[in-house]
Amino acid sequence: MKTVLKHLAIIFCIILVSLMGTYIGLAIYYHNAFAYGTWINNVYCTGRSIEEVNADLAQDFAYEGLTVVDRDGNAYKIDARDIGYQFDFMQALEIYQKQQNPWMWIESLYHGDSRELTPVVSYDRQALERVIEEIPFLKAESGQSDEERRVAIIKTNHGYELLNERTDVLQIGEAKEAIAKAIEESKTEVSLEDEGCYHDLELTAQMQDTLRQWEQVERFQQCGIVYRMGEESVPVDASVVCDWIELSEDGSFAADEEGNLKLRENAVEEFIDALADEYDTVGVSREFRTTRGDIVTVEGGTYGNRIDRDAEVEYLTDAFRSGRKEVHEPAYSQKALLQGKNDIGNTYIEVDMGEQMLYYYADGVQQIATPVVTGNISRKMGTPSGVNYVYLKQTDRILRGPGYASHVDFWMPVKGNIGIHDAAWRGKFGGSIYRTNGSHGCINTPRDAMVQLYESVQVGTPVVMFY
Repeated sequence: MKTVLKHLAIIFCIILVSLMGTYIGLAIYYHNAFAYGTWINNVYCTGRSIEEVNADLAQDFAYEGLTVVDRDGNAYKIDARDIGYQFDFMQALEIYQKQQNPWMWIESLYHGDSRELTPVVSYDRQALERVIEEIPFLKAESGQSDEERRVAIIKTNHGYELLNERTDVLQIGEAKEAIAKAIEESKTEVSLEDEGCYHDLELTAQMQDTLRQWEQVERFQQCGIVYRMGEESVPVDASVVCDWIELSEDGSFAADEEGNLKLRENAVEEFIDALADEYDTVGVSREFRTTRGDIVTVEGGTYGNRIDRDAEVEYLTDAFRSGRKEVHEPAYSQKALLQGKNDIGNTYIEVDMGEQMLYYYADGVQQIATPVVTGNISRKMGTPSGVNYVYLKQTDRILRGPGYASHVDFWMPVKGNIGIHDAAWRGKFGGSIYRTNGSHGCINTPRDAMVQLYESVQVGTPVVMFY
């Protein structure tokens, strides 16, 4: 029995010594190599030396340069070659390996270790300084000192605007430090805004007064009225109301006794007059494409829109002062079938007196084409040209004038006593009849065509008359 125990003890000692030897041997092995289960930058490093791992990491690593982005999204690429960029992982690997205890290698059997290491970077600092000086948005900022940066209210095509050069000012020194730090960390992009390179500068008392005045100007310009002019819209925005602020002789903003900005006298009247001058269409000269295919200029006539200027001055003054925000259709002293500059639209009567033809279009589609007889030009009774409109419809009417009384079944006056009607006394229409045997100024129309026209046309329909 004693012999068996002795043998067992000897075997145990041999196994223990073998295990200790193996453990110590592996500890010595991992003393100059990375531990089991070590991954660095996705490279397997177990049992490998620093030099071997460095070679692989350097082979896999590529750096083309840094993109610098300012707060407005402007970007500039710094090429790594332009600054003599170089890198090496040796120092980072040495530090990391020292953190691994070779005597505790057995722990790595149960859990590996994965790390991301950045190389130690070197570059030509003077070359980087030269490159930074060529970055456009940095160059623009460096061209103005902090003392020169102002706060002012300026007038533009969009109205008064605040020029504040003392907010979010890029600090060149901080920007250079952020760029250098990003290159040292081998980053591909750096945002100067994210790095906190923008700061607000201190304001003087005068600058603070300007900001307070800007609050008043901004409120004054916040007009929410939009005029609807047919298919067009005319906003009464800052570009308009900026000219409504009364100015003192020295050009500064005038204020009332309570310190509020003053509305310039006649400012609203001037705006309404300009609006009416642009959109009033009664009697204006118009370009019109005829059925025969050419474009004629038609002047005069009774058809069109005429803005009620007094009513609109009253409305807009009250709406502006009360701060209303709305889409507004102006009041009209005369209102056409359509509003806006193209108030004839696609539904109209065309009277081509040169061709002695009448056409009726509904929604752009020709419905009627008929010869007519217009005013007798030899007796100076020629039908006047112009853009007029049907202002009345009557049946069974007797037309009277010096020396005549004529019965018509259908009567549609378009300008004074001049109208469109049937003419039972005529056996022919069109051609050159109007030159010597024309009407007293009306548009004589065949009865069948007149019936169709009377049934189709509504009061207010424009009538374009030309030679």
